[in-house]
Amino acid sequence: MAVTKTHPIKSTLKAAIDYILNPEKTDGKLLASSFGCGLETADIEFAWTREAAGDRGTHLGRHLIQSFAVGETTPEEAHKIGMELAGAVLGGKYEFVLTTHVDKDHLHNHLIFNAVSFVDYKKYHSNKQSYHFIRRTSDAICKEHGLSVIEPGQDKGKKAMQNTPPKSKGQATKQS
Repeated sequence: MAVTKTHPIKSTLKAAIDYILNPEKTDGKLLASSFGCGLETADIEFAWTREAAGDRGTHLGRHLIQSFAVGETTPEEAHKIGMELAGAVLGGKYEFVLTTHVDKDHLHNHLIFNAVSFVDYKKYHSNKQSYHFIRRTSDAICKEHGLSVIEPGQDKGKKAMQNTPPKSKGQATKQS
Protein backbone atom coordinates (compact mmCIF):
# COMPACT_ATOMS: atom_id res chain seq x y z
CA MET A 1 0.00 0.00 0.00
CA ALA A 2 1.59 3.25 -1.09
CA VAL A 3 1.12 6.37 0.99
CA THR A 4 1.83 9.72 -0.65
CA LYS A 5 2.58 13.17 0.66
CA THR A 6 3.80 16.32 -1.04
CA HIS A 7 5.21 19.67 -0.01
CA PRO A 8 6.74 22.72 -1.68
CA ILE A 9 10.46 23.43 -1.82
CA LYS A 10 11.00 27.13 -1.22
CA SER A 11 14.69 27.62 -0.52
CA THR A 12 16.71 24.40 -0.43
CA LEU A 13 16.29 22.82 -3.86
CA LYS A 14 19.93 21.73 -4.23
CA ALA A 15 20.00 20.36 -0.67
CA ALA A 16 16.74 18.46 -1.26
CA ILE A 17 18.02 16.94 -4.51
CA ASP A 18 21.38 16.07 -2.92
CA TYR A 19 19.51 14.37 -0.06
CA ILE A 20 17.39 12.18 -2.31
CA LEU A 21 20.43 11.28 -4.46
CA ASN A 22 22.43 9.99 -1.47
CA PRO A 23 24.20 6.84 -2.78
CA GLU A 24 23.80 5.10 0.60
CA LYS A 25 20.03 5.41 0.28
CA THR A 26 19.71 4.69 -3.47
CA ASP A 27 21.87 1.58 -3.86
CA GLY A 28 24.79 3.57 -5.22
CA LYS A 29 22.45 5.74 -7.33
CA LEU A 30 21.25 2.68 -9.26
CA LEU A 31 17.74 3.64 -8.14
CA ALA A 32 17.90 7.23 -9.43
CA SER A 33 16.35 8.59 -12.63
CA SER A 34 15.67 11.98 -14.12
CA PHE A 35 13.55 13.46 -16.88
CA GLY A 36 14.29 16.65 -18.79
CA CYS A 37 17.41 17.33 -16.74
CA GLY A 38 20.57 15.70 -15.44
CA LEU A 39 20.72 14.09 -12.01
CA GLU A 40 23.64 16.23 -10.89
CA THR A 41 22.52 19.49 -12.54
CA ALA A 42 18.75 19.38 -11.94
CA ASP A 43 18.69 22.38 -9.58
CA ILE A 44 20.48 24.55 -12.17
CA GLU A 45 18.25 23.35 -15.00
CA PHE A 46 15.11 23.92 -12.90
CA ALA A 47 16.33 27.52 -12.33
CA TRP A 48 16.92 28.05 -16.06
CA THR A 49 13.36 26.96 -16.80
CA ARG A 50 11.92 29.21 -14.09
CA GLU A 51 14.03 32.12 -15.41
CA ALA A 52 12.92 31.52 -19.02
CA ALA A 53 9.32 31.49 -17.80
CA GLY A 54 9.80 34.77 -15.95
CA ASP A 55 8.81 33.03 -12.73
CA ARG A 56 9.31 35.16 -9.65
CA GLY A 57 7.38 32.88 -7.29
CA THR A 58 8.64 31.44 -4.03
CA HIS A 59 8.20 27.76 -4.96
CA LEU A 60 11.28 26.28 -6.63
CA GLY A 61 9.82 22.82 -6.93
CA ARG A 62 7.69 20.17 -5.25
CA HIS A 63 8.75 17.10 -3.31
CA LEU A 64 6.45 14.09 -3.49
CA ILE A 65 7.11 11.04 -1.33
CA GLN A 66 5.52 7.67 -2.08
CA SER A 67 6.03 5.06 0.67
CA PHE A 68 5.26 1.35 0.34
CA ALA A 69 4.25 -1.22 2.93
CA VAL A 70 7.10 -3.25 4.39
CA GLY A 71 7.91 -6.25 2.21
CA GLU A 72 5.26 -5.53 -0.39
CA THR A 73 7.51 -4.74 -3.35
CA THR A 74 11.10 -4.83 -4.57
CA PRO A 75 13.32 -1.76 -5.00
CA GLU A 76 13.23 -2.11 -8.78
CA GLU A 77 9.44 -2.40 -8.91
CA ALA A 78 9.02 0.52 -6.49
CA HIS A 79 11.22 2.63 -8.78
CA LYS A 80 9.22 1.56 -11.84
CA ILE A 81 5.98 2.50 -10.04
CA GLY A 82 7.49 5.89 -9.18
CA MET A 83 8.42 6.50 -12.80
CA GLU A 84 4.89 5.58 -13.90
CA LEU A 85 3.45 7.94 -11.28
CA ALA A 86 5.74 10.79 -12.39
CA GLY A 87 4.78 10.25 -16.03
CA ALA A 88 1.06 10.17 -15.27
CA VAL A 89 1.03 13.16 -12.90
CA LEU A 90 3.51 15.41 -14.71
CA GLY A 91 2.60 14.45 -18.28
CA GLY A 92 6.12 14.95 -19.64
CA LYS A 93 5.94 18.70 -18.96
CA TYR A 94 8.07 19.09 -15.82
CA GLU A 95 11.71 18.25 -15.20
CA PHE A 96 12.13 15.81 -12.33
CA VAL A 97 14.48 13.63 -10.33
CA LEU A 98 13.14 10.36 -8.93
CA THR A 99 14.94 8.13 -6.45
CA THR A 100 13.99 5.01 -4.55
CA HIS A 101 15.38 4.80 -1.02
CA VAL A 102 16.23 1.40 0.42
CA ASP A 103 17.67 2.56 3.76
CA LYS A 104 14.52 2.03 5.86
CA ASP A 105 12.31 -0.99 6.54
CA HIS A 106 9.84 0.39 4.01
CA LEU A 107 10.83 1.33 0.48
CA HIS A 108 9.94 4.84 -0.57
CA ASN A 109 10.26 7.03 -3.64
CA HIS A 110 11.27 10.68 -3.63
CA LEU A 111 10.13 12.72 -6.61
CA ILE A 112 11.33 16.30 -6.87
CA PHE A 113 9.94 18.23 -9.81
CA ASN A 114 10.18 21.77 -11.11
CA ALA A 115 7.51 24.26 -10.12
CA VAL A 116 7.32 25.43 -13.74
CA SER A 117 6.80 23.39 -16.92
CA PHE A 118 9.66 23.42 -19.42
CA VAL A 119 7.11 22.82 -22.22
CA ASP A 120 4.67 25.71 -21.75
CA TYR A 121 6.16 27.60 -18.76
CA LYS A 122 2.98 27.16 -16.75
CA LYS A 123 3.26 26.73 -12.99
CA TYR A 124 2.25 23.50 -11.30
CA HIS A 125 -0.80 24.26 -9.16
CA SER A 126 -0.86 22.25 -5.97
CA ASN A 127 -4.21 22.06 -4.22
CA LYS A 128 -6.62 19.45 -2.86
CA GLN A 129 -7.72 18.50 -6.37
CA SER A 130 -4.16 17.94 -7.63
CA TYR A 131 -3.24 16.00 -4.49
CA HIS A 132 -6.31 13.74 -4.81
CA PHE A 133 -5.30 13.12 -8.44
CA ILE A 134 -1.84 12.05 -7.25
CA ARG A 135 -3.41 9.77 -4.62
CA ARG A 136 -5.87 8.16 -7.09
CA THR A 137 -3.15 7.73 -9.71
CA SER A 138 -0.76 6.15 -7.21
CA ASP A 139 -3.48 3.75 -6.06
CA ALA A 140 -4.36 2.78 -9.66
CA ILE A 141 -0.72 2.09 -10.53
CA CYS A 142 -0.24 0.09 -7.33
CA LYS A 143 -3.31 -2.01 -8.14
CA GLU A 144 -1.92 -2.67 -11.64
CA HIS A 145 1.22 -4.01 -9.96
CA GLY A 146 -0.77 -6.18 -7.55
CA LEU A 147 -0.05 -4.04 -4.48
CA SER A 148 -2.55 -3.18 -1.79
CA VAL A 149 -4.11 0.28 -1.55
CA ILE A 150 -5.62 2.27 1.28
CA GLU A 151 -9.36 1.77 1.24
CA PRO A 152 -11.72 4.62 2.23
CA GLY A 153 -11.88 4.93 6.01
CA GLN A 154 -8.65 3.00 6.57
CA ASP A 155 -5.96 4.62 8.74
CA LYS A 156 -3.63 6.43 6.32
CA GLY A 157 -0.57 6.79 8.54
CA LYS A 158 2.46 4.67 9.31
CA LYS A 159 0.34 2.56 11.65
CA ALA A 160 -1.63 1.20 8.68
CA MET A 161 1.57 0.48 6.79
CA GLN A 162 3.10 -1.34 9.75
CA ASN A 163 0.00 -3.49 10.25
CA THR A 164 -0.14 -4.67 6.65
CA PRO A 165 1.31 -8.17 6.32
CA PRO A 166 4.02 -8.37 3.67
CA LYS A 167 3.33 -10.23 0.45
CA SER A 168 5.63 -13.04 -0.52
CA LYS A 169 6.70 -11.15 -3.64
CA GLY A 170 10.38 -10.93 -2.77
CA GLN A 171 12.75 -9.13 -0.47
CA ALA A 172 11.84 -5.45 -0.36
CA THR A 173 14.55 -4.03 1.85
CA LYS A 174 18.24 -3.89 1.42
CA GLN A 175 20.58 -4.32 4.34
CA SER A 176 23.70 -2.16 4.32
